[in-house]
Amino acid sequence: MSDSPWLIVGLGNPGPQYAHNRHNVGQMVLDEVASRASGVFGAHRANAKVALVRLGMGPGGVPGPKAVLAKPSSFMNTSGGPVSALAKYFQIPADRIIVVHDELDIPFQAIRAKIGGGEGGHNGLRDISKALDTKDYLRLRVGIGRPPGRMDVADFVLKDFGATERKELPFLISDAADAVEMLVAEGLVATQQKYHSKDS
Repeated sequence: MSDSPWLIVGLGNPGPQYAHNRHNVGQMVLDEVASRASGVFGAHRANAKVALVRLGMGPGGVPGPKAVLAKPSSFMNTSGGPVSALAKYFQIPADRIIVVHDELDIPFQAIRAKIGGGEGGHNGLRDISKALDTKDYLRLRVGIGRPPGRMDVADFVLKDFGATERKELPFLISDAADAVEMLVAEGLVATQQKYHSKDS
């Protein structure tokens, strides 16, 4: 079981018009994780772009754990099909699945990790829980904050980050990629202790 791969999923919408939206920050994080591991995304029959990598280095310079990095090619609200298909194809149990996604309920730049629980109105997560028939998978929640004033939530998440946010975005993406690697290497509790204590 220790050599069983991890499935790490970055949520977003397909197509260049959505690439820099707040809703696509999960896929931005996956691009960073893949870049660090020299992974290249290619099309997979599960309707996703997939990169097979080793994450980091283990003790004594041994290559780190296997990971399947995946960006569903479906729209956000139908992310469950690709995630479920990849889990079955690579025989990965729910407790070795990490879903990286945007989170309205925590401030921009904050990162939180959890396993299971509710989806907080996030339709991508809801579809994944339904397709996997469980909520007991890991989630890395990347804070994008709430919309200003009376802006509709759907409009807010489907807009690109603002000018001020864009200056800080590379740091947020880097921190979130660090958190993904920490979840795999050190587990949920250690990751929560590090990132939940940050005043962000």
